[in-house]
Amino acid sequence: MDPQELRRRFAALTTAHLTDACIRAQIPVRCAPSALQAVIPGSRIAGRALPARHVGSVDVFLEAFEHAELGDVLVVDNGGRADESCVGDLVALEARTAGVEGIVIWGLHRDTADVRTIGLPVFSTGSISTGPQRLDERPKDVLESAVVGDWTVSSADLVFGDDDGVIFVPSSSAAEVLDLAEAIRDTERHQAEQIRSGVSLRTQVRFDEYLAGRRENPSLTFREHLRAVGGAIEE
Repeated sequence: MDPQELRRRFAALTTAHLTDACIRAQIPVRCAPSALQAVIPGSRIAGRALPARHVGSVDVFLEAFEHAELGDVLVVDNGGRADESCVGDLVALEARTAGVEGIVIWGLHRDTADVRTIGLPVFSTGSISTGPQRLDERPKDVLESAVVGDWTVSSADLVFGDDDGVIFVPSSSAAEVLDLAEAIRDTERHQAEQIRSGVSLRTQVRFDEYLAGRRENPSLTFREHLRAVGGAIEE
């Protein structure tokens, strides 16, 4: 999907919509751990993953930028380490110069004030003043994939981020996930409007019918009922 089209469609969605869409599409929900949050509240990212595994030097990021495509999101694997930062203001500036949409770090950043001034969306697990004091052996596939929490991310994945965190979606499923997310969003907006106009959510989802159905069939789940009546508050 074209990077501009991807950003345009995500601009009217949230990562919560995307996670619900993944569940509906029976695609694994690959959310980054909750500790990974935006350095600038309100930041949003949507783009192809540009993976890089940090081994102690910024050269791996500069090399990644050499083959970056406009709108990519640098995904940095620093093993979730809490004893060193791996991205600072210069990397953020260089990323922007390379046309990178944002940076997601499984680890820490530094130069927080400067990063916020630069304005490039950066998501990390926090900050610390010290940079790396090591230089590990560089694997041959250092630019092929990055691990974030439980998930391995490659250039075959898309990265989305907002105030609820970061989610990874296979590029091959992007159109389906976005279509479903938009449908879920529209349903939820309608439900919210109805609540504001005085129609309770219980009435909208015919909760009395669910309770009656559960009495007859104790194995009936609320999710099954919602799917039958067209609700979208759970998947």
